[in-house]
Amino acid sequence: MTVHFIGAGPGAPDLLTLRGRDLIAACPLCLYAGSLVPEAVLAHCPQGARIVNTAPMDLDQIIAEITAAHDAGQDVARLHSGDLSVWSAMGEQLRRLRALGIPVSVTPGVPSFAAAAAALGTELTLPGLAQSVVLTRTPGRASSMPERETLANFAATRATLALHLSIQNLAAVVTELTPFYGADCPVAVVWRASWPDERLLRGTLADIEARMDAGINRSGLIIVGPALAGEGFDESCLYAPGYDRRYRPQDAGSRWAGWSEE
Repeated sequence: MTVHFIGAGPGAPDLLTLRGRDLIAACPLCLYAGSLVPEAVLAHCPQGARIVNTAPMDLDQIIAEITAAHDAGQDVARLHSGDLSVWSAMGEQLRRLRALGIPVSVTPGVPSFAAAAAALGTELTLPGLAQSVVLTRTPGRASSMPERETLANFAATRATLALHLSIQNLAAVVTELTPFYGADCPVAVVWRASWPDERLLRGTLADIEARMDAGINRSGLIIVGPALAGEGFDESCLYAPGYDRRYRPQDAGSRWAGWSEE
């Protein structure tokens, strides 16, 4: 018996990995975060599977469900939205299950920031503008922020910022970031990326608040940074004619043409 933690992706049921799909199809019990995982993903569950929405449950109740399945020798598919490595609350479940000696596996999923960038049709790391993406959030009821993880500290790098779980703090975000990025810095708000009702808002730090729609709630993702403009960046050397790399060496006879594109 194994509990399979599966990243269910940003929303679209076909943005689920093949491994995740196959694990869901093999488990007689599926626990899913119903507030964020669309029901269409549950179509991969086998006929007769027990499907439990964990949104109204506390941690003790969730662990009790898993423990009962363990005692019955049943594999469990545990679905969380996006990817499990960030803001999934997987860590506290893993700690409990490992203490109980219950086997677990983890299957990654498409993260929401990647789905948002795809919806915007943009690269977040454009040469000369940004080569880092910071995934962060503002303080909320569920989790505080370590004192050194401030927007000001991250903004000082002028990296691309992807702010999760922060749409309710948009005014404070604008106030904190404007001195570092400038009022004309591009901003995008992406709500429910890859869902049928996906919404995109583009603006700048100066006007994004005025462009906001009251229908965009806590799941809206804020992306800030010069790279969003999609202009004024340098071309990568990777495909430049004179760039010497192992897969396309300039001195073809000097070394083996390996597989790396670095």
